[in-house]
Amino acid sequence: MSSETTVVAVQCRLQEWAAQIRECQNRPAGMSVIDWCAGHGITKANYYYRLRRVREACLESLAPEAPVQQIVPVTPGFLQHETQSGSGIQQGLSVSVNGFSIHVTESTPMPLLAAVLKVVRDAQ
Repeated sequence: MSSETTVVAVQCRLQEWAAQIRECQNRPAGMSVIDWCAGHGITKANYYYRLRRVREACLESLAPEAPVQQIVPVTPGFLQHETQSGSGIQQGLSVSVNGFSIHVTESTPMPLLAAVLKVVRDAQ
């Protein structure tokens, strides 16, 4: 069996399973998944295996989204903000987000800034 034939067979199987899953999800009110499975000749474990495989296939078919990077123009006046640190005056930009204050300088590593902003964004 060629790899193309195998891919087609897998796609057909996943489509059949997706139809079964839709049917199970539209089962009569009050009917359990176990009862539905028994009436269709599959085990509950097999149903959930098929559900997982169909979900994985759906996720794989979605095009991976590239992270959107936006550049926000900053006027030079904002970059002249000075703060006092233990080693002297540092020029940079202070940003307040969700109650957190972040001071960014030219030497701030971008991966560190990205990680900190992600944590701040996700903070509740």
